[in-house]
Amino acid sequence: MQEPEHSRRTARPGFRLMILAFSTGAVFLLSLPLGRYYIPVAEVVSALVGTLLPGQHSIPETLQTVLFNIRLPRIVVGMLVGAVLSAAGAVYQGMFRNPLVSPDILGASAGAGFGAALAIWCSWGIIATQISAFACGLAAVLAAWSISCRMRHAPMLALVLSGMLISTLFSAGTSAVKYIADPLDKLPAITFWLMGSLAACSTRDAVLLAAGAVAGLVPLLLVRWRLNVLSLGDEEAQALGLETGRLRFMVIICATLMTTVSVSVCGMVGWVGLIVPHLARMIVGPNYAVLLPASVLLGGAYLLVVDDLARMMAAVEVPLGILTALIGVPFFLFLLRYNRRDWQ
Repeated sequence: MQEPEHSRRTARPGFRLMILAFSTGAVFLLSLPLGRYYIPVAEVVSALVGTLLPGQHSIPETLQTVLFNIRLPRIVVGMLVGAVLSAAGAVYQGMFRNPLVSPDILGASAGAGFGAALAIWCSWGIIATQISAFACGLAAVLAAWSISCRMRHAPMLALVLSGMLISTLFSAGTSAVKYIADPLDKLPAITFWLMGSLAACSTRDAVLLAAGAVAGLVPLLLVRWRLNVLSLGDEEAQALGLETGRLRFMVIICATLMTTVSVSVCGMVGWVGLIVPHLARMIVGPNYAVLLPASVLLGGAYLLVVDDLARMMAAVEVPLGILTALIGVPFFLFLLRYNRRDWQ
């Protein structure tokens, strides 16, 4: 008898995760030479060896500046953003039991976008803009959660509807800020920020994102086996002894933290948290013990490849939000057609 497709995919999850980790590392190394200022592979290797073994190799100052002060922080930020958005999308899709759910379903992205637009309109600095985006993103999700808690029946539906209402409210606020902004100065800055970009990322952004990723990912990885039970639904999960309300609140907090940190650093990058979990599920199956790490690895590699294209495909850097939508829509349609049985 032929082995079922699901069994073939999940027979060797550890081996598949090793392949994904190796592929993500390869994408990381291959991205180092790419850019407007092309660095030969031999010079990249020499610079890395010279950094790890100081005193053995002399590194030109220009090469050191481009590689370690500009390109490497951008690559690290891109991988972290893709990883956290993919992880947030994966846990939300399981919790809501809906393949169309993305990390911004509860209003985190809309709230962060409003906070950043307001800060840019007020001529605040980059740090204040990031703080404003982060705070408004958290406030949007907490508002959606508070509204849903007042609705006694259908808690998941109430949470989704509350998130839609809050997202609409903050999106309207962003539109109002754009309407009154200076069309020659502030409006282009707001528009470009909302499209998403890694062009201005620094080492400080990489450290900030790493802290947010650790704070959000570690708790989810520790309870990833419970996410399998949570995805069965409230009645089944409670029958198995799971405290669904407390676990759901923790998942929302962790996913919101990761989403708002990523949006506050690089703007609104869509489709990553929607399509990458589907691809990971197609490769390793629906078990969160392997699905969550696979989503993290795939998300980091995917967004890094998209950023490489954004840097090199045109004379002017293409915003990430445009590329992720152009790539994500047809890819998502393919994944839904190929992987639809997993959601039935």
